[in-house]
Amino acid sequence: MCFVSRESAEGGRVIVEVDDKVATVRNIKADSRLDGTWDSREKTVAFSFDYCYWSVDPEDPKYASQEMVFQDLGTSVLSGAFRGYNICLFAYGQTGSGKTYTMMGTPVSYTICFILTGLFSRKDDYSDQTASCRVKVSFLEIYNERVRDLLKQSEHKKPYTLRVREHPETGPYVQGLSQHLVTDYKQVVELLEEGIAKRITAATHIHNASSRSHAIFTIHYTQAILENNLPSEIASKINLVDLAGSERANPSYCKDRITEGANINKSLVTLGIVISTLAQNSQMFSSCQSINTLTSEGESSHVDSPSTGSVSGTRRPAYIPYRDSILTWLLKDSLGGNSKTIMIATISPASSSYNETMSTLRYASNAKNIINKPRVNEDANVRLIRELREEIDRLKTMLISFELRNSSPSWSDDRDGNLTELVLQNEMKVRMIYMLL
Repeated sequence: MCFVSRESAEGGRVIVEVDDKVATVRNIKADSRLDGTWDSREKTVAFSFDYCYWSVDPEDPKYASQEMVFQDLGTSVLSGAFRGYNICLFAYGQTGSGKTYTMMGTPVSYTICFILTGLFSRKDDYSDQTASCRVKVSFLEIYNERVRDLLKQSEHKKPYTLRVREHPETGPYVQGLSQHLVTDYKQVVELLEEGIAKRITAATHIHNASSRSHAIFTIHYTQAILENNLPSEIASKINLVDLAGSERANPSYCKDRITEGANINKSLVTLGIVISTLAQNSQMFSSCQSINTLTSEGESSHVDSPSTGSVSGTRRPAYIPYRDSILTWLLKDSLGGNSKTIMIATISPASSSYNETMSTLRYASNAKNIINKPRVNEDANVRLIRELREEIDRLKTMLISFELRNSSPSWSDDRDGNLTELVLQNEMKVRMIYMLL
């Protein structure tokens, strides 16, 4: 949270309070009287989140620094990446509220390096020959619904020529986007500075250097390990997304700013619809699971669905319009699929930004209800071998249990024979996979 110059010049009043994990917003409808007093009518709305930070005044005892924010959030990002999960960290909020500063940092201290510090530290820990890792990065921007590679010189007159495709297994990707192998922080900082310098910014009504494009900095982290005497790879993709700021169109600025603003707002509206729909579908899925659990336990076998009249006929999940925007299409997996996703909502505490602040907090409140299903990105053959071995161990445990009980010899012999056959079949499958590899 922070004041921009316009809000400070207007003498903006602070209407946001942060207490532990709760952000409270006061809606002040005030009229200035002749004697200089204020006639205030207040309405308070509270939002609860996993973390709430106060970053308005560095002298304030409650002030949260960048290090504090990423000490809380960066730990979960790193632990997820080490285990092979995809991670997405994105900032949403009004223009000038601190999104780019939160996601990218400053030339003195780049925020992304907090995460890369942990990745490179893990890389240095791989001193034996059974494990190693590599780090690649890419950087793109979405401007007026077109994609540009920020780390590659375009040979065309129009640099926004990259197309978004969708792989049936790995999901949406940018065709032709460059990936750069990095081995230390210096290389990352050089690439980051190169990309930020190319990114489009412009003066708007609210902010003098507003980001006019969405930027996605992606870290591809791959670990090569030896598991079950087989070489294997665990890959994770970390998306750090700096969204363009939302703000109302102002006709006093040039036509380019109006066009940019229209495309930014279009993509952010689509993002809002996607988040809202995903939250709705997640809540419906949770409700169906609860009903099915009660029904299976015999506690509520007569429960009817309010929409269709039966549990088995529950309504279908709502359609999610990912492809209505390049941004939501690219972040399809991050928003509602194979990813552990963290949303940072940045707001202005000024009374003049009340509408934008409430909109941002509602976005974040909806995003809390989304349930993703992340999975480890590992070698399929190694995963199959592990699952078969777990099944073999389970069957062998059952065999031992039946042998110990042995209360009904004829029944036990039949069951033991079936279990023994299953164990042999699974062991044969494991040997066949080894031979194919």
